Amino acid sequence: MTDHSTAPRITDVDVIDIRFPTSRELDGSDAMNPDPDYSAAYVILRTDGQDSGGEPLEGHAFTFTIGRGNEVQATAITALREHVVGRPVDAVCADPGTVSRDLNGDSQLRWLGPEKGVMHMAIGAVVNAVWDMAARRAGKPVWKLLADAEPEWLADQVDYRYIEDALPREEAVALLRKGREGAAAREERLLARGYPAYTTSPGWLGYSDEKLVRLARRAVADGFTQIKLKVGADLADDVRRMRTARATVGPDIRIAVDANQRWNVGEAIEWTKALAESDPYWIEEPTSPDDILGHAAVRRGVAPVKVATGEHVHNRVVFKQLLQAAAIDVVQMDAARVGGVNENLAILLLAAKYGVPVCPHAGGVGLCELVQHLSMFDFVALSATTRDRVIEYVDHLHEHFETPVVMEDGHYTAPTAPGFSSRMHAASIDTYRYPDGAFWTADRAAAAAALEKGIPA
Repeated sequence: MTDHSTAPRITDVDVIDIRFPTSRELDGSDAMNPDPDYSAAYVILRTDGQDSGGEPLEGHAFTFTIGRGNEVQATAITALREHVVGRPVDAVCADPGTVSRDLNGDSQLRWLGPEKGVMHMAIGAVVNAVWDMAARRAGKPVWKLLADAEPEWLADQVDYRYIEDALPREEAVALLRKGREGAAAREERLLARGYPAYTTSPGWLGYSDEKLVRLARRAVADGFTQIKLKVGADLADDVRRMRTARATVGPDIRIAVDANQRWNVGEAIEWTKALAESDPYWIEEPTSPDDILGHAAVRRGVAPVKVATGEHVHNRVVFKQLLQAAAIDVVQMDAARVGGVNENLAILLLAAKYGVPVCPHAGGVGLCELVQHLSMFDFVALSATTRDRVIEYVDHLHEHFETPVVMEDGHYTAPTAPGFSSRMHAASIDTYRYPDGAFWTADRAAAAAALEKGIPA
């Protein structure tokens, strides 16, 4: 008989508020978020077990914010501690869906959503940490753990509540079985070539035209075939910036534009039409992410420009409706916005069922590291294609991760290290922990010294 008293368990949950001062260079700036400080509410699941290499087994993940309020997100994750500590590692790794179902099914936690907002993102961080732990224990990157899994097991990781009318379990199993056909050859291709990317790095709204030109030229030289520009603050500026970008990259490079929910429906249509002379590939988040019919109206009004959204879509239910209403041309799921890997599996399956390409959102600290795994699984074992599919890339803050993304010729190189690529360096955590990390302590001291000298902040 197994001695369950000595079986490894989750022993603790650490939650850390980490913030980076990206607003000082206007990195990440857009029409709705002019001064973001890219931040992470970071979670570590600690256990008394070992990973595949014999080291202490942990699960690392986070949810992304842009500064103020990150402490609220961290507090929400902390509130989940009692629901996680004490769980057997064997059971959690064998079926991560149990954690997802239990946390999303808790009646009192659901009242804080349900399945949306700060608490849902907190649940997503814990669920993603479970997948990181499971992959480390298996000795595989998350994308391969998913790609190697049996279709029936993967299908059982999905919560079909509210989406069964569009995606019953038996149809999910059929999609996953079909996706396994030829998977070995696609895995070889992925490992040899990587997964195509586009970059937003030239297009932050606060950048000068000179910086836009310099970074756009670099993007093309680095092998990217698509870039993205933020728009929505001033129409004349956007027309000029789009003309500048198009003249810089030429006619064959796709230029997507992103309004970050700035507009009403009619305004979105008119603004996008004004930019049409520069051949935008898609308009992203043209209006409220909750307005399904509004997105459908924009899509009809701006064709042939495509409509993309998903970065702020709360859950699988809204994605279902966007797809049912033919409201979007591109699904932009986010690895940390919804309830973790399990819910993103549902979103990938819905997109595959409706034949809509997935181009994930990945601006922000660590989001590139996470979402590459989901797209790579999708290519190897579900959609079986990268046609019209690209993962967003920004060149910020990767140095803080132990296994950062690696780009080659405009492609994400497939991770081979076990886990979710989500573990930060201890030194980075110590430096940027808020408010008592080394950077923020020194920053406050410098501000106080300047104030004493009469120098304005």
